[in-house]
Amino acid sequence: MRPTASQSRPWDVRRPPRAEGKNFLVTGGNAGIGYFVAEQLAGTGATVVLGSRNPAKAEAAAVSIRSRVPGARIRQVRLDLAELTSLRSSVEALELDRLDAVVHNAGVALDDPPRRETRDGHELMFATNHLGHLALTRWLAPLLSAAPAARIVTVGSFAAKSERLDPDDLQSTQDYRPKRTYGRSKLAQMHFGLELDRRLRASGSPVTSVVVHPGGALDSLTPSRPPLHVRTAGGRLRGLPAGLILQGKHAGAWPAVRAVLDPRIAGGQLWGPRVFALRGTPRCERLWSHLADTAVAAQLWDTSCELADVDPDLGLVAQEASGAQEACSDDSGAGASYW
Repeated sequence: MRPTASQSRPWDVRRPPRAEGKNFLVTGGNAGIGYFVAEQLAGTGATVVLGSRNPAKAEAAAVSIRSRVPGARIRQVRLDLAELTSLRSSVEALELDRLDAVVHNAGVALDDPPRRETRDGHELMFATNHLGHLALTRWLAPLLSAAPAARIVTVGSFAAKSERLDPDDLQSTQDYRPKRTYGRSKLAQMHFGLELDRRLRASGSPVTSVVVHPGGALDSLTPSRPPLHVRTAGGRLRGLPAGLILQGKHAGAWPAVRAVLDPRIAGGQLWGPRVFALRGTPRCERLWSHLADTAVAAQLWDTSCELADVDPDLGLVAQEASGAQEACSDDSGAGASYW
């Protein structure tokens, strides 16, 4: 089959392809990188649902997107990833017959002790950033399976590159340090996205899973979206030196947006910014060495499913995983904040 014009032209982050008739869910779509993922996807003509635990903030984000994207199809659903038992009701409230993509973006980052737990007794960052998205995928399974080629996009973090999981202390009960716990929670979620794709392939599912990260995305380099975010002149000046190697959250959204829309992206790949993996247009990266450890990923999968009280197949995948991720192809024309 010959590629269409939209598939053969270089990827343009400012002119993504149209996606009328498609439904996308962005968790944490009311702020930060998630907001810009939602804004950019709304510009394609798709219906974009903002998943947020705060309806007032989600409505403010929707108003902002509508002001910048005429005719934007924006909806919202209350979604609290730290409350695992609430996720089934949240998915039912979507009232969709299919879901073409979900962007697992929402997360919480704590700066200072003490360690906090959810009502279920899980460490808050591990529960929200990882367990909540795993459980959400289970309840989204029927909607994803109903789409012709749905995609699950997991937004990781550059902070995870220097971390390693401790299988005996996944929830930092023995040694809690906020920044390290955050990095490990994002690493767990990236392992989840890659292991999910291996299991999707083994089961023959048409659904694919892709992992992305935003590089270094700072508020000081992010354009204003009042009242959600206002960049002052002083803040802009202070951010200029960092702009040489980092970027704003609008650019941090680019890998996730491309992972949702570009049919050339294969499941099991890792996408991030082009320049030192910190800034620039999206590119496919070689998997970090510790992310390629399938034994760690498989062990994490089983433990996480037990903690979240969901079946290991998530309603989407077989339990026997096989096959390696597809390597990145040459795509030279393709077009803390904790990183």
